[in-house]
Amino acid sequence: MTKTITFNKLRSIKDRLPEGSIRKISKELDLNVETVRNYFGGVNYKEGKSVGIHVEQGPDGGIVELDDTTILDCAFRILEEA
Repeated sequence: MTKTITFNKLRSIKDRLPEGSIRKISKELDLNVETVRNYFGGVNYKEGKSVGIHVEQGPDGGIVELDDTTILDCAFRILEEA
């Protein structure tokens, strides 16, 4: 399932996550921690992979199209639990 979101909104979601959430998501989904960080706008492709996020420059940080919302869904679940 694809989703379109602004880059600033995606970063805001990441910034609201409690301490340790990126590691929790990476462990739950069996992904490298840097891969999860890259999903939220990181750029460490030496350690992590690209996970289907496409950024188009524009207002509010640009538009991000997510090919898969699994990581985002985990982040929303963690925010609801917090």
